[in-house]
Amino acid sequence: YMLQKRHESHSSSGITAGIIGNVMEWYDFALFGYFISYISGMFFPSGNEVAALLATWGIFAGGFIMRPLGGALFGHIGDRVGRCTVLLLSIVLMAVPTFGLGIIPTYTQIGICAPILLVIVRLIQGLSVGGEFSGSVTYMVETAPSYKRGISGSWANVGSMIGMLLGSGMATAVTNLMTESMVQSWGWRVPFILGGTLGIFAFFEVRKINQDHCLHREQKHVNRSPLKEALTKDVKKTVKAIAFTSGYGAIFYIPLVYLPNYVHKYAEMPLEKAMQINTIATFLLLFLIPLFGWLSDKLIRRKHLLVLVFLGLAVLSYPSFLLLHQGTYGLVFLGQLIFAILIAFPLGVAPALLVELYPSEDRLTGYSLAYNLGLGVVGGTTPMICTWLISITSNTFAPALYLVLLSLISLDRKSTRLNSSHVRISYAVFCLKK
Repeated sequence: YMLQKRHESHSSSGITAGIIGNVMEWYDFALFGYFISYISGMFFPSGNEVAALLATWGIFAGGFIMRPLGGALFGHIGDRVGRCTVLLLSIVLMAVPTFGLGIIPTYTQIGICAPILLVIVRLIQGLSVGGEFSGSVTYMVETAPSYKRGISGSWANVGSMIGMLLGSGMATAVTNLMTESMVQSWGWRVPFILGGTLGIFAFFEVRKINQDHCLHREQKHVNRSPLKEALTKDVKKTVKAIAFTSGYGAIFYIPLVYLPNYVHKYAEMPLEKAMQINTIATFLLLFLIPLFGWLSDKLIRRKHLLVLVFLGLAVLSYPSFLLLHQGTYGLVFLGQLIFAILIAFPLGVAPALLVELYPSEDRLTGYSLAYNLGLGVVGGTTPMICTWLISITSNTFAPALYLVLLSLISLDRKSTRLNSSHVRISYAVFCLKK
């Protein structure tokens, strides 16, 4: 009984640390998006081609190159050294740059050094993001009892939603409580500085975890590279995981990032109302995510649950976009609610599923690769791809068809067969052109 209580205590402290780390990650993500116009004006002044080029490549590198690199680096450390080392490093590498972003001098103060420093900050943050989520989820699931793995892993995504809400709330507070000139000159820095100080609390929370529970006790192949294991012995698992997380990423980024501007542009709904609906849907996820994680522990197997969800997504995506196009508050809210319920399933179930997919010796490396290539790269480029598809097809329902395509790919258990994907892609292109 005492051993069980001690195990549950360590699991609880690990969940707290994992939640805080993901709050920080998505808090910064939301803030940077809300304040990007102010940041661009401060660090990338118009008329300076060198600064503009640095900005373009810096954002690209930070968002797409550094995340997979971070996943490979932190995955190797986590599989060879221990999970807690990854948690501590990722928190430091997120907190310090976030705080630094709030104190970097502007272009008018230090010239070209300002955008260079900003690019460096974003590169470090991208590296940290590549290992933080998968590292925290792996630890949370591994240290949880077998009958609580689903709900334990789901708390990481609850932390992500809290971070997004906290970031949007802080940005709203700053812009409403300060004048435009105050926000422009120094107000936008305050949330970043506060976010950096949150990292101090997160660091000490991780330090409370018993280090014995962070050691990789089950590791047997200490002389082998975890990355090599994930790309050779477990390559089929890695490819399937990337296919799954690609659809998972599209479900995440379309409803929570892309839809507000989509509804504003194509349904002519005021942007503030579209953002309000989006915020309500994000808030509902705080309750739905752990609920579905719990269901995967108690009532239905995780794989079976996700099969049902992706089938539902393939069927309901187009009707949901029809609701969004009506432009009225009630119907748009209903369409967004359908997507929120659908996205809550993989957000609650996928963390434990992906951890259980890999053997312990390359678990964190394989998970990090799948997460950052699928959800990070494919999912992260989804808004851009949807915009491009609409432009070349003149079909405003192209995002719905793209979502159907990725849902079908995620459903395919034999996703390593290229010809199957080609058939679906050809069919989707035909539908778009039609």
